[in-house]
Amino acid sequence: MPEKRAARLHPDERRAQLVAIGVDMLADCSLDELSTDAVARRAGISRGLLFHYFDSKRDFYRSVVRQECDDFAAATEPDASLDPVAWMRAFIAGFVAYVTGRRKVYGALVRGAAGSHPAVEDIVEATRATLARRVEEGQRRLGMPQTPRLTLATRAWLAFAEEAVTGWPLEDPDALDELGAFLESGFVRLLGALDRPVTLCD
Repeated sequence: MPEKRAARLHPDERRAQLVAIGVDMLADCSLDELSTDAVARRAGISRGLLFHYFDSKRDFYRSVVRQECDDFAAATEPDASLDPVAWMRAFIAGFVAYVTGRRKVYGALVRGAAGSHPAVEDIVEATRATLARRVEEGQRRLGMPQTPRLTLATRAWLAFAEEAVTGWPLEDPDALDELGAFLESGFVRLLGALDRPVTLCD
């Protein structure tokens, strides 16, 4: 039986299709293991044609990572019209919903790509910086003064949140609500400790 030929697509549509396939395949492999041959086969085109849309494998990898990071950033951007508490809760809810819904892809890209594939480190770090700025904006909305320690606490809370969201058990019906409350509690307690440090003996 002759091989089924891929439907003709506008170049922008084909490029978007190939990137989407690459992101989808990262649920089962790391970025280093992502095969452009396999991506092309799934799209129904030749590997050579794939490189008509991307300058190199590095360019394709960067496009895949950038798409996922852009989607992640968009999912965690709250409505600017919300009041301060609702704004911060919307950010946390967006973070939880996105990562728990895409744990394998998130692990392969946002957590794993920078270390395993330096070619995309700048994209991943830019996304982390965007999230950090959103947490800092939430702090400002809540009336917290900007200090060097507050910036450090922002990064610390993001690392804590990432670890919690990627490892939290999701079997219980209320798991996502409990996770959101856990992250909110950690946010409040960590920032509160900046002004009122507490030791184990207190």
